[in-house]
Amino acid sequence: MDLFLDPHSTPFAVAAIILAALTFLEMCCLLIGFSLSELIGKALPDDHGSGVSGLLSWLNYGGVPVLVLLMLFLGMFAINGFVFQAIARTLWLPLPTLAAAVPAFLVAIPEVRSLTRIVGRLVPRDETYAVDLAEFIGRTGEVTVGPLDQGLPGCVRIKDRHSNWHTFRARAAPNERPMAIGAQVLIVDHKSNVFIAITPPSNMLKAPDTYTGESP
Repeated sequence: MDLFLDPHSTPFAVAAIILAALTFLEMCCLLIGFSLSELIGKALPDDHGSGVSGLLSWLNYGGVPVLVLLMLFLGMFAINGFVFQAIARTLWLPLPTLAAAVPAFLVAIPEVRSLTRIVGRLVPRDETYAVDLAEFIGRTGEVTVGPLDQGLPGCVRIKDRHSNWHTFRARAAPNERPMAIGAQVLIVDHKSNVFIAITPPSNMLKAPDTYTGESP
């Protein structure tokens, strides 16, 4: 705790606090059927040729959600800084804030690049903004955050024509009964990037696919 409260460790303590706050916010957003990661991803430029976009591409942006990328960087920056300061305090005195922050930042960059390759294999990037939404109308999916009703959107997961998984916000069509988590639904429309779902006819019901977290 002394290391965390040390003024020389302020940037790393702030990074750790931001990381905890982002984790809490994303968990709260998922509970109401909204994705903070999706919102941040939409705000970023689509071209990856130079500047910030080029750095994001080098860090494997596209292999993991941008929020995961940010959280990994905050985590590694904080860990590196606390380790540097702990070693410096053991050997002599704490490093000046800038003298610790700069190497912690630089070391975090290749660390994040390596970690995103690992995380990318374990956590699929479910995104609604990199695909044609019209492709999913007429497909069946499964409720993952619900129940789906006419209120706040929940979430459904659907396979595209290449058998890749995607997660979308969705709500029940008017006059439809609430659809519980795990229920199969039929996508019939989308409005403002929120899909409209109904209970599929009995002849469209099938055994649910097993989601392994990996793309085929």
